[in-house]
Amino acid sequence: MSEKPSTPLYPNDVQKSNLSASSRISPSDLARLNAGLRHASPLEIVRWAVGQACGRAIVSTNFRPYEAVVLHLAVQVQPDIPVLWVDHGYNRPATYQHAEELRNRLKLNLKAYLPRMTAAHRDAVHGPIPTVDDEEGLKRFSALMKLEPFQRGMRELAPTVWITALRPVQNPNRAGLDIVSPDQNFGALKVSPLFYQTDADLEAYLAQHRLPNEWDYFDPAKADEKRECGLHAAWGKPAVNA
Repeated sequence: MSEKPSTPLYPNDVQKSNLSASSRISPSDLARLNAGLRHASPLEIVRWAVGQACGRAIVSTNFRPYEAVVLHLAVQVQPDIPVLWVDHGYNRPATYQHAEELRNRLKLNLKAYLPRMTAAHRDAVHGPIPTVDDEEGLKRFSALMKLEPFQRGMRELAPTVWITALRPVQNPNRAGLDIVSPDQNFGALKVSPLFYQTDADLEAYLAQHRLPNEWDYFDPAKADEKRECGLHAAWGKPAVNA
């Protein structure tokens, strides 16, 4: 994962003042912008993203595998960047331990948002977590335990730039995105500096910076790794606007 500068970091004809508001970017400008960032390093992309945000950048995390990479990149550029985490209450012990280790090691400005209903309360009222073949049940679960607290966090933090660890290998919906994409659910400019990084790239970064990784991770709002939970899909918009 080279940090050698590459130019240009963004097209000269795309004004910086337009980039913090996703609704103002035309498809042609977005295409030129992504082309300009395609061969920039992840660190360069994060520097660029924070520079567009006018002090209102955030990075989101769920502490899944390889999340240490995007968090390490973000705090190098802005040490106090808000780190938005929805703790839906169903994480495995290893995930909570990993979160605490990274919070301490990277001195994360962690902003944890919890559902208004505890996991135990939800299970008692609604029963077990829906299975992968219960799409409507999973959407209701996501809306209650993940989308509502995430929307609350986005509303309170009010970012203009949202840095994520999205990559196309994660699921088919994300494969249709790019490094920079206008987010229709939350109205922020979504920037994914790891979008074109391979697992081998991320493994090398973790080793280079002696960062921990954690594989014992499960997202109950997805039930399957290739399913989209709603944060990055259009169907999440009605739920988060409720």
